[in-house]
Amino acid sequence: MPRMLDVSDDVRAEIGDEEADRLLAGESAPGSYDCTSCRTPGDCEQERTSTVLFIGDETAVLAFAHSGCLPSQVVKVTEEQLQGAVRSISADQDRPESAPAAPEQAASEQAVLGVTSGLILIAGELHPALVVEPTAPIARPGTAGAGDDFLPLLIEQGFMPVTELSSAPAVLHGWSVLLATGQLHAVLQPGTNGGRPVAWWQAHQPLQVTEGWRTAANKHQQVLMFAAPVGSIGRQPREDLLRDALDKAAANGQLVAAALPLAGT
Repeated sequence: MPRMLDVSDDVRAEIGDEEADRLLAGESAPGSYDCTSCRTPGDCEQERTSTVLFIGDETAVLAFAHSGCLPSQVVKVTEEQLQGAVRSISADQDRPESAPAAPEQAASEQAVLGVTSGLILIAGELHPALVVEPTAPIARPGTAGAGDDFLPLLIEQGFMPVTELSSAPAVLHGWSVLLATGQLHAVLQPGTNGGRPVAWWQAHQPLQVTEGWRTAANKHQQVLMFAAPVGSIGRQPREDLLRDALDKAAANGQLVAAALPLAGT
């Protein structure tokens, strides 16, 4: 039976025509695999399968995903992220899942961002969400002022102010959330001059998300990202407290949001 494998033009350009043809012919692709996104089994002889090429600073790893989870694409990550993904794929160990609120270094700003994952109930439906809050004010690049331009900078990128959480925010095309090997790796923004997406925020170590969060992300094929200035949200240990903090930030005019597709779809 012919393999139902998708190799995008970007992936083909990176791995070469010979290797791409070997994959499509079934010479180098596994029959069965664990989806790099949802981590459930797949079979490229029975269902549509995407090839996903993760490229680090020095190495690259070819992974496979259900076409319904991820399209075939090239994803640039740090070498540390790539090695972490390789260890995860190789060991395939189940670790306790949590909804972390871990400060990570922003790729484009010399500031630390706190990122919390959680399920947010909007209009009777649960949505996977990321809440981003800096640990200090973020000044506009090139300025020496002490002001906080975090929300204005995001609004300029297409995020919209939120006054109440009564409906899901609009999709912000060009931005995306990278969920790979069942873990949260990065928030990607459009590259310059139409180039490849680049990391706006990336995890130094892939962040665990709960099974419910991952299931909701795969269902909606998008993640809601909320952002607030320092001191607006805080570290909330439960999702109900996180929702309360979001509602207060929105009512105070201190919240912006957008729906980000998964992995640049």
